[in-house]
Amino acid sequence: MKFNSTHNKELSEINVIPFCDILLVLLIIFMITAPLMQQGLDVNLPQAAAPSLSREKTDIVLTMHKNGSMFIGDDPTPVTMGFLEKKLGDVYKEKEKKDLFIKADTDILYGEVVKVMSLAKSAGVLRIGMVTQPEKEKR
Repeated sequence: MKFNSTHNKELSEINVIPFCDILLVLLIIFMITAPLMQQGLDVNLPQAAAPSLSREKTDIVLTMHKNGSMFIGDDPTPVTMGFLEKKLGDVYKEKEKKDLFIKADTDILYGEVVKVMSLAKSAGVLRIGMVTQPEKEKR
């Protein structure tokens, strides 16, 4: 009987097919979840007919919910009215462009928004813009 000596040899090559399969699965997962992470916070914005301003990714947005909670940027930790001035002061201390966009819910009292604007001004914000929804066309 003749035995083939190559039959029992170990492979010295790395099998990359399982590695590629895992990478493709991860790529698909990230492609699906990435748009979901870009949604931001849900707020019922007022409608306005004003033209839209150009915004950059580095702009700071302060979100105000109708339940009174406030969020700076994409930070999921709520900020209270007492710590808002200090938190904004820390954010704008090193920034060259001192603009703030406020995204306030329609059901928030006007006085609360004015208090936030006053605290932002005393924290060093130079310009404040309001984020609104475009007005729906009337028929």
